[in-house]
Amino acid sequence: MHENDIVTLDIEKFSNLGYGIAKVDGYVIFVEGACPGDIVSAKITKANKNFAQAKTLEVLTPSKNRVEPFCPMQKVCGACQLQFIDYDYQLELKRQIVEDAIRTIGGLDAEIPKPIASPEIKNYRHKIQYPVSETKVSKRILAGYYKPQTHEIVNLKHCPIQPEICDKVMDFIREHAFDFGISGFNEKKHSGDLRHVVIRSSADSGRLLVTLVVNATKTFERLNKFAKAIFDEFDEVSGVCVNFNSKKTNVILGKKSECIAGVDFIEEKLLEKTFKIGPNTFFQVNPKSAENIFKYVKDFIRKNYKKPLVLDAYAGISTFGICVSDTAEKVVTVEENPESCEQARESLKINKVKNVEIHNSDAAEFFKNEKRRFDLTIIDPPRKGCSEESLNEVFRLTKGHIVYVSCNPATLARDLKILITKGCRVESIQPFDMFCHTYHVENVAIIKVPQ
Repeated sequence: MHENDIVTLDIEKFSNLGYGIAKVDGYVIFVEGACPGDIVSAKITKANKNFAQAKTLEVLTPSKNRVEPFCPMQKVCGACQLQFIDYDYQLELKRQIVEDAIRTIGGLDAEIPKPIASPEIKNYRHKIQYPVSETKVSKRILAGYYKPQTHEIVNLKHCPIQPEICDKVMDFIREHAFDFGISGFNEKKHSGDLRHVVIRSSADSGRLLVTLVVNATKTFERLNKFAKAIFDEFDEVSGVCVNFNSKKTNVILGKKSECIAGVDFIEEKLLEKTFKIGPNTFFQVNPKSAENIFKYVKDFIRKNYKKPLVLDAYAGISTFGICVSDTAEKVVTVEENPESCEQARESLKINKVKNVEIHNSDAAEFFKNEKRRFDLTIIDPPRKGCSEESLNEVFRLTKGHIVYVSCNPATLARDLKILITKGCRVESIQPFDMFCHTYHVENVAIIKVPQ
């Protein structure tokens, strides 16, 4: 098999990164844009002695689970890799991804249930982050997602997985940036004003917070006027902020933000609790699916504990801690980002919650110095999972159950394997579909700690 070969392939399985898998005389080929059950004509894009990568050129015989994508940009935009697959079958493929990881990496012979579906599969994404550039000659603003494996922007005028108002705000920014002398960013030259636009929208109220990420260290008059024009144009916009990021980095947001018009937050509701979300706040992109996760965990606590002492680690704005607070004697939350801790304290006041204790600390440092033992510990780490040292500390601090919330089946499986060697028992793993039409899947693992 060589690069640029055109081959006919029978797609047998699905990979954890959203590729179809075919075999030719035992040689594995990962095929972009293919669904199990398809027979496709594909072009080999990369080949080595162990495997090859290919791109679908034509679907010769479609799988019974293949559908027409509802977004005409699906093939060129890298955001919704699985939109050509029937939604119910997407859930089955995600179930298989989790089960494969748990068995091959974690060594657990577990049957994984189907993911709990997202309540919405269109307009579900309530955080958008568009990179911005401009055309060479006309200096027209381009904003959208990158084409897969490139830094070439697909100029998206309409995205059906986010609220329609976000499209209207982005259209206004594209059309009027030039009027205010605001240029798009040139990544190669590290020049230009506007690097990204980040929009947070509330599923509860429909309000928006718009953040203009600029290649600067302080604000300037034409930028302020542009921000105010965006605020004045849309009744739905609660505030427009500027975030300063002049570094040569792939990180989208810099550390410092400034509110130019309106207020620097929106409010979201989960399980009848209200949360303030600022420009730099981590918050779930699919609030209604997140609410399913919080309810699942809260129901588990209610059924198995009577007023426990709960630890919520990697807490962000203490969403978990606040959501489960009325089932607990006390919740102790740990988060290293000071802004998130400040917003968590605001949310405590808004919700009149008195039994949540907030610690602004690195989780690993907090674990080392903590003397209390907790009936139940909730951990929701980033994609890289937990360090073995942190898992050791969580094990030491927990008397009853560890609830491990993960957005990465591979690191979840790895970490479960470590906990099992300590005598822990995995009672259940439930996937949730937080990121519809992508290969990503969220999981909640319930782990019993030995007495």
